[in-house]
Amino acid sequence: MKFLKNILKTALIIILISGSSFSGDRSKYGTSAAPELLIPVGSRGTSLSGSIISSVTGLDAMYWNPAGLSLISSKTEVMASHMKYIADIDVNYVAGAVDLGNFGVIGASLKSLSFSDELVTTLESPMGTGETWAPTYLTTSLSYARKMSDKILFGASLKIIYEQVLTVSSTGFAFDFGLQYLAGKSGLKFGVALKNFGPSMRFDGTGLEQYYEPQGSIGGTTNEPRKITLQDFSLPTTLELGISYDIPIGKKNNVLLSTTFQNNNYSSDEYRGGLEYNYNNIVFLRGAYTYYPDYTGEDGLLKNDERLFGPTFGVGLHYPFGSVNLGFDYAYRLTKRFDANQWFSLTVGF
Repeated sequence: MKFLKNILKTALIIILISGSSFSGDRSKYGTSAAPELLIPVGSRGTSLSGSIISSVTGLDAMYWNPAGLSLISSKTEVMASHMKYIADIDVNYVAGAVDLGNFGVIGASLKSLSFSDELVTTLESPMGTGETWAPTYLTTSLSYARKMSDKILFGASLKIIYEQVLTVSSTGFAFDFGLQYLAGKSGLKFGVALKNFGPSMRFDGTGLEQYYEPQGSIGGTTNEPRKITLQDFSLPTTLELGISYDIPIGKKNNVLLSTTFQNNNYSSDEYRGGLEYNYNNIVFLRGAYTYYPDYTGEDGLLKNDERLFGPTFGVGLHYPFGSVNLGFDYAYRLTKRFDANQWFSLTVGF
């Protein structure tokens, strides 16, 4: 118990120190490493635009706030999610967690991006050699969460990030830390999450090697290899603060109001607001909106009404079949210049 309290204290110090230094270098828009870390997964959290970091639970919490993983509804849960992203990119996600009683909850996940094949082109064959290639983007995570008391929840995740484009690749790691505070029976909840906290990433590989004839050499001299060294890029670290409030309506109806502020180090801050209605914890209706204050038209930034992503909507159906709890969730996000994003998620608890 003393060891776990020390972990909680250390995580809280990291969150507070990191949060106090966040201001965001807006001159570096779009230059962070591993932007796929910001692509959301799962349907419930995305249909609420991530406004629920204070109240998210179960496997959905592994992405939004790992503290909520401590409240999985079954001894074991697994989830599979598929997303239709922009530009014919698909995002596939699988996750699982096991409740180990007083020790806490252990979870693991894998997220992959799927791209359509591209033709291999060279100077000699600009129309293609007949071969194809596709980049590889994988993120694996291991999470731990525990109820520190009946009101305080703590969670942390370790992410391993792997990216490969032909013969050039990069590997990195990042941490997520999260806390949730449940204000008794009032229905009020608070949450804080520091995500994608880790060292910079750099691409390397044989694809960066080029061969040149040594200067001043005679003809036929063996070419010398020269390697291009690329610059490091920082991870897209975010700090999020959230609050939510449950409003019971009778015995079988409930409305959840949630809001989250997100501070990004390389893009606009975000203010998110969401609403979820559920009937008897079986049928769920959801909707949310995100406001980006930096899209003001100044310094070349887009205006707020021209941002890429718009409001989100979703539905869910959860029902127990004997000892098995099944859940299906769907999310839809409006976008500009691309087809709308769609998420499909299936959750099984037993």
